[in-house]
Amino acid sequence: MNWTTANDLKEQLRRLWARGDLLRPHVTGEAWVPKRLTLKSPSSTELSSQFEVVRPWINAIATIPHIRVEWREVNHRILGAQRVPTAAWVDTREAAIVLIGKSEDLKLFSELVAITREQHPTLLTWLAARPLVAIGLAAQWGHLLNTVAWIIEHPRPGIYLRQVDIPGIHSKFIEGHKVTLSELFDLVLPERAIAPEHSGVSNFAARYGFLDKPVRIRFRVLDDSIPLLPGSALADITLDAGNFSRLNLPVARVFITENETNFLAFPPVANAIVIFGAGYGWEALGRASWLSRCTIHYWGDIDTHGFAILDHLRRRFDHVESFLMDRETLMAHEDLWGVEKQQVLHDLPNLTDEERALFDEVRDNRIRGGLRLEQEWIGFGRVEEALRKAG
Repeated sequence: MNWTTANDLKEQLRRLWARGDLLRPHVTGEAWVPKRLTLKSPSSTELSSQFEVVRPWINAIATIPHIRVEWREVNHRILGAQRVPTAAWVDTREAAIVLIGKSEDLKLFSELVAITREQHPTLLTWLAARPLVAIGLAAQWGHLLNTVAWIIEHPRPGIYLRQVDIPGIHSKFIEGHKVTLSELFDLVLPERAIAPEHSGVSNFAARYGFLDKPVRIRFRVLDDSIPLLPGSALADITLDAGNFSRLNLPVARVFITENETNFLAFPPVANAIVIFGAGYGWEALGRASWLSRCTIHYWGDIDTHGFAILDHLRRRFDHVESFLMDRETLMAHEDLWGVEKQQVLHDLPNLTDEERALFDEVRDNRIRGGLRLEQEWIGFGRVEEALRKAG
């Protein structure tokens, strides 16, 4: 028996609710059109053979509040004339909302719409697009609107979030609601107040003109004849990206490694530095134009993500050379292979032919499924040999 039940009808309305269809018209003013719900009723055979079950089913459907039932007359040779539900309708939006127990949510949403219409009508489009999100943020909506009002008065403020001074609102509130605030700011701010090249939560500050924690770059000078700091041969140095970009080091080669142990143990190399690649994006290095005159070697894991990082780095510095990311190195360390759980599957256009061939072998699992060789497992003698060959 798969006849429609009262809960089945409510579930159809819950799906409308989940899509926002029952709330959105309270913003847009869209007129309600009565909704016909899917109703599967007993066949003539079932009516005859299971009438003792059909009768309470008919009664259950007929007594569902806020549902208008459409009937059909069935003349049965044994039972005579019978009325069987053939369709179920919800005639008003309010009836649909009451039926699924969302009246309080409707009241709350209506209040949010009224407040927003009065204070920031531009944001009504957001309420129409995300009504359920808005209900979930009802307790914070006043603070969100006040933050929107503040940014309108202070576009691209050039201060840290900690310095935003709004009564009753602390910087942690803004930090915790960046996703929503970003969507709201995009609606109320003029184009000149938004930096479109920056997107996502991590770039919130840059997108809207706040100061952000400076990205720091960690590096070591590998040539003790180039003392960057007094008495600090081969020092481990960390600078913010701005100061790093202004360096004028007399170096010809730059090595980048993703592993801290390799970074710390990297052997001396004439006229060279090594950069620890963890913790910042390549955009930070891209500001250091002096790197363009250096030979850059990238040393990453031999797996799909390692090659993806290399590919991405070449978007900033197209002359980057890979270091110990070749097939010979991979096959020489077979006993140390690990597993890459989630592989990069898209093509990488910035690899050399040799790199792309190995990437394809690894990505397509031709050598072994999920193959990965982490750079930290490569023997240090091989590192020194590769440096000698590289000159």
